[in-house]
Amino acid sequence: MNPTTKTKLLAASTATLCTALFKRGLRNQFIQDVRPLNANLPNMVGEAFTLRYIPAREDLNPISVFQDRAHPQRVAVEQCPAGSVLVFDSRKDARAASAGSILISRLMVRGCAGVVTDGGFRDSPEIAQLAIPAYHHRPSAPTNLTLHQALDINVPIGCGDVAVWPGDVMVGDKEGVVVIPAGIADEIAKEAVEMTAFEDFVTEMVQKQGRSILGLYPPTEQKNKDDFTAWMQCNASRYPL
Repeated sequence: MNPTTKTKLLAASTATLCTALFKRGLRNQFIQDVRPLNANLPNMVGEAFTLRYIPAREDLNPISVFQDRAHPQRVAVEQCPAGSVLVFDSRKDARAASAGSILISRLMVRGCAGVVTDGGFRDSPEIAQLAIPAYHHRPSAPTNLTLHQALDINVPIGCGDVAVWPGDVMVGDKEGVVVIPAGIADEIAKEAVEMTAFEDFVTEMVQKQGRSILGLYPPTEQKNKDDFTAWMQCNASRYPL
């Protein structure tokens, strides 16, 4: 990922990014029912590295499969590149865990940018204390083997009703996670900075000056456009343009 793009996205909200994506006809990029375990961590930004689960079949998924060094879940944890986000397709099923604190710790130590599942994590209190953004639906104690069979690494998946392709840009904040197609990440990041600056201006006008949103948001009156230009000249250093 372009380092400048990453810097811009680190300062963007998922709400702003969803609006920028919607302008381009992309309506379904926010992963549903996924929340941060620790909302106090900085935003998560990284390219997607994926793992797909299918329903477990008992004769193929005993606990002994973990003795195989080539087990896809273990391999995915060891292969996910530094700076990337490991994204699990757990079929929106949190009855069994997608992973636990040891595997998430390994991702953290390896320099991965975060982890996302549309299922659940076990050891969630411990994961919440780690210095790596982690997003899931809800806590889940049972091992993944009881319901999930890890199958495919770094293939297109579905996560929380959103299509995720390897290399897509994952951005997480305190509200959730949005998926940005890799080919438009640079332009989305640029627009997000511009939108954030304007919305900060609007917020200041509403909260400190008591202005009406009519003609201001969106800026259909020339005075508000001129005021934003002047405001931006004084505050440009706050934004990674």
